Amino acid sequence: MSIDEKQLLQDEARYCSFGDTVHYVNPPKIFTDCEGSYMYDSKGTGYLDLQMWYSAVNFGYKNKRLDQVLHQQIDTLPQVASQYLHPSKIELAKFIAQDAEKKWGEQGRVHFNVGGAQAIDDSLKVVRNAKQGKSFMFAFEGGYHGRTLGASSITSSYRYRRRYGHFGDRAQFIPFPYPFRRPKGMTAEEYADSIVQQFERKFENEYHAIWDPKVQECEYAAFYIEPIQGTGGYVVPPANFFTGLKRVLDKYGILLVVDEIQMGFWRTGKLWSVENFGITPDVLVFAKALTNGLNPLSGLWAKEELINPTTFPPGSTHSTFASNPLGTSVGLEVMKMTHEIDFGKQVCDSGAYFLEGLRDLQTRHPEIGDVDGLGLALRAEICTEDGFTPNRELLDRMVDIGLAGDLEYKGQKRGLVLDVGGYYKNVITFAPSLMISREEIDEAMYLLDQLITRAKKG
Repeated sequence: MSIDEKQLLQDEARYCSFGDTVHYVNPPKIFTDCEGSYMYDSKGTGYLDLQMWYSAVNFGYKNKRLDQVLHQQIDTLPQVASQYLHPSKIELAKFIAQDAEKKWGEQGRVHFNVGGAQAIDDSLKVVRNAKQGKSFMFAFEGGYHGRTLGASSITSSYRYRRRYGHFGDRAQFIPFPYPFRRPKGMTAEEYADSIVQQFERKFENEYHAIWDPKVQECEYAAFYIEPIQGTGGYVVPPANFFTGLKRVLDKYGILLVVDEIQMGFWRTGKLWSVENFGITPDVLVFAKALTNGLNPLSGLWAKEELINPTTFPPGSTHSTFASNPLGTSVGLEVMKMTHEIDFGKQVCDSGAYFLEGLRDLQTRHPEIGDVDGLGLALRAEICTEDGFTPNRELLDRMVDIGLAGDLEYKGQKRGLVLDVGGYYKNVITFAPSLMISREEIDEAMYLLDQLITRAKKG
């Protein structure tokens, strides 16, 4: 594809708001095509994408089956006002709700919106409504739930709130068990238990500021969690952590809201990442990969007592494009496609192979301080030569080199698309296509080896 890249970048600098994006490199990268696990620039150079639009394109670019469903929907019912019904909205809600009832023994309903942060805001309405208007929430340090005003209030990074005034409803943030950076002398499980114990201490008496023992009531309505932290660096907690936390929440009547926006739809080898930890949510929020990035659609599932029409009546919240037929038709096909085979096993097998490759790289590069993951949600923590001190500068060089498109693989020019996350911005968060082949994983390891070798040379 022939484009005037120089003119496009000049126009972007002049006419586009910089507030709706973050450019990873300067000048920003322009892509013109995509397919499978690859993005392509105007020169036809292939970039192996190991982050797939922040896990929005779980099933590969130009997935033929999903694209065909979108084409069919465009030819039949491409748009309809959200106050009217269409088949795929009802069928998709039924699929998700019946799956939840089968797994958790809980009846519930599904409520749609168009983006992850918007669905988080809807969940805040569900929670506040159910808890008589209580607006205080618990959330985790390192947690990320979006950048609307409501979602920002439960996202731990102050930089997302700093310029927008005082957030009176800002969450109380609790430490998340970060196994690689746990206190010395503790196992990961002991560290997880200690965090739960410190959290439960808040309920010992009224002077710890959140609990009234006379009426057995907490000032806080819900605890918002990502089972695996996304922007926080794909941190996987010890297996005992959430069962301990859920015990405390149930004891003191605090709702559990699970954010599956980035980790949902099989990223961890389960439809929902929370399934890996043996607990049941009261509310579950989803988005991103539901439509494989083809059309904005998000939503939430909530227990019947929280969202039935008497408790949460018509008009409680609304979006013009919620449950749009293009999105729900693709979302329904995603659910059907991934339930026809043992999709979770496919993801876990690929993830194990990918993780083995990362561990092999780690033996040759001491700067890779930690590798971990669940399914195809994987991490590599880039450090100094001591294998522990965060090394953001090295990772920044790696990102620049990867997007320059001049790596080499089997005699061809290649690029590598990486995502940066973590508390210290030194973690590569890998979210490759769930359809990634063994050959593509081998290519990824070859390119990563080449990439870090070049970056270490400065």
